[in-house]
Formats: sequence, C-alpha cells, structure tokens
Amino acid sequence: MGKSFFGKCLLLVLAALLVVGTLSGVALAEEKVIKIGTLFPLTGSVALAGQRCRAAVETAAEVINNAHPELNVPLAAKAGLLDGYKIVLIHADHQGKPDVAKSEAERLFDQEKVWTIVGCYNSACTKPASFVAELKQKIFMCGCSSSGALTERDFKYFFRMAPTDKTESLEFVEFIEYVNEKKNADVKTVGLIYENTEFGKHAAEEGRLAAEAGGFKVVADVAFNPGATNLNSEVQTLKAANPDAVFGACLGGDYTLWVRTMKQMDWLPKVALNYCTGYQDPIITGQLGDDANYFMGGTGYAPEFAELMPAVAAVEEIYKAKTDPSVPFDSDSIQEAVALFIVAQAIEKSGSLDPTVVAETLYANEWESPLSMGGKVAFSPGGQNVKAMSMLTQLQGGEYKRIYPLELADTEPVIPMVPWKDR
Repeated sequence: MGKSFFGKCLLLVLAALLVVGTLSGVALAEEKVIKIGTLFPLTGSVALAGQRCRAAVETAAEVINNAHPELNVPLAAKAGLLDGYKIVLIHADHQGKPDVAKSEAERLFDQEKVWTIVGCYNSACTKPASFVAELKQKIFMCGCSSSGALTERDFKYFFRMAPTDKTESLEFVEFIEYVNEKKNADVKTVGLIYENTEFGKHAAEEGRLAAEAGGFKVVADVAFNPGATNLNSEVQTLKAANPDAVFGACLGGDYTLWVRTMKQMDWLPKVALNYCTGYQDPIITGQLGDDANYFMGGTGYAPEFAELMPAVAAVEEIYKAKTDPSVPFDSDSIQEAVALFIVAQAIEKSGSLDPTVVAETLYANEWESPLSMGGKVAFSPGGQNVKAMSMLTQLQGGEYKRIYPLELADTEPVIPMVPWKDR
C-alpha cells in the first residue's frame, strides 16, 4: 500500500515536472519574438494618415512573418527571421505632439522593451523620438518624415527612407525652369505657405534657398498653425502678393482648407507645387473632388505608377484589407512599410539582434526594395537613403499624372492652372 502510494506520488511529481517543462518550452518559444514599436499620430488632425502608416507596417510584418512565395519582395518566401523569430508590433500614438512622441518613445523602449521603433510621420515628432533612440543606442526607422535636419545630426542609429524637402525643393525649381523654357510659363516669383512646425519651417527654408538660387524672387512667406480652422488671412496674403508659383507644405485637413479657401477667394497661382503631404493623400483628393485638379507635388507612389513598380500591387492588396476605408498605398504609408522591410533584411543578413551590428549592416549594404521608386535603398552617414526618389505629378481628372522628370513622364502638365470659374 505504502509502495503504491509512493509510486503514485512519484508519477504525480513527474507529471507536474512534465507540465512545467512543457510550459517552459512554450514560454521559450514565445520569447522568440522581435518586438517592434510603431509611433504615429493615431488621433489628432492627421490621424487618418497615421493610421494608414500603422497599417503599412502591419502589412510588412505580415509578409515577413508568414511565407508569401507569390510576392516579389525580399523575405516573403519564408516565414520569420533568423530561423524562427517573428515580429510582434507594439503600437503607440504621439497625437501629433512632440512631447508625447518623446515620452511614448521612452515608454516603448523602457517598458515595452521594443527592439526598434518605426515612425513618426510628423517630422516634429520624429525629431525628439529618434533622439531618445539615439541616446539608448537603439535603431529608429523613419519612413516618410522629410525634414532635412533629421539626417544632418550625425546620428548612428537613425535611418530615413524618403527624400528630403531639399531634394523636392530642387526638383520644384528644375521643373519651373523647364516649363519656363519649353512651355513659356513665365514664372518669375514664388510664394511659400507652410505649417509652423519642424516639417513646415524646414520645407519653406529649403524652398526659399532653391528658388533664390534659381533666380526666382520670393514675394510671400506665410506660416500658419497646424489644425487651423480658418486660413482666410493667410490666403489673402498670398493673393495680395500674387506669386506665379506657390510651394506648399500643408498636412492633412490643412491642405483641404487651403485649397478650399483659395477657391472661396477665387485665386490661383500659375503653378502650385506641394511637398507630398496633403496633396498626395488619396482620401483628401477624394474629398476635394474636382477642386483637387491641376495642383502638383512630389509623389513617391500612387496606384497610377503600377507599370513602374510592378511588385507593389500584390502587397497592396494585403494593405487594403487593413485600412478602413480601404485605400491603396500613398507616398507616406508605403515608405513606412519599406522601413520595416529594410531593417528586417539587415537583421537577417547580419544574423544578429545587436542594434550596433544591425546599424553597421544597414550602412554597409545596398538593399533591394521593390516598394521604393528606383528599387534600391542605401544610406549615407546620418541615415539618409541616397537612393530615395520621387517624381512630380499633377492631378488631372482625379488621377496622379506623371509630369517630371521627363524620362518618367506620361502626361503634359497643364500650366497655368485652370481658373476656378472654368472648371
């Protein structure tokens, strides 16, 4: 009896140990993850853009975590990284506020223990959040924040996919010179309108420098507070100065308000060029309807580019299922997907989760990037993608028509813009 009792006890102990061992195995398996933080404006005036950026990172994570041999993008053919690691996303909302971006970056690193952060859409928020990462020697992957100052800090752990405002400003001036020479546009003066933020101020400064270097006179310099409910005085200032061309840096609803206020005041320049931003947002374009037509801007991606970027379409179907309302990629969101794909490639190539090793690997290689215009990514000191490209488009009939550079153009630009009364 005693022996039997002892045997039963032993069996119970062994069973318990087996359960504990099994649970430990599960725990160990669960630990084979790479936590990645996303930091975007999920609430506030540009929440829809931030939500689409988050969905783009989720799309990239889904492709990386699961085998998608039908997709022609790196890492799609097999599931996971480093023989079994899966990406787990931890989302955070900076609300469009730099102080919140800083505190959320600290929380993601210190409490959530994320390995890297992808973000932040707003340059003003990317600046303090990436500073936190740099201090902690953690990688920060920036998709679309365009302030040139971000890659002029000599940071070692900061990487940006998109072109800078300086790149776009130079392209704006090149285009104006072209239409002056070939289309008799007679553009001589430039006006600037921009949000009073890190992004807007740097865009305006680069626009001024490029315009003046090209021999154009800047006759209006108009800043506004983001999230404005009224832009009457700002647009009136532009109208009074009557520049031939306007360079605009307006996000989200601010862009919508700017366009509608110009219509209300029955004024248009000959050329309106915009730093990606609200101009290339498909939802805003839809909201504006015919009023969106004939505006121009830098564009890194639009569905109309399908022939130039054939790999995007299949990935875009995954993305569409994650957005509400369902929309295609835009220039900003697709760059955030690229950011995750690139750092994942560097992890895989380096065979390491040491941030310093991965950062060195990012710098040392040129990366395949079918979701990027030009298909390549490579970084200069400070973290700027030197392969970053955009093209100038003009909205005609609600579609983004390629107008510059000429080797990529599919349509002649309409200059001057068609007056409001003739639409």
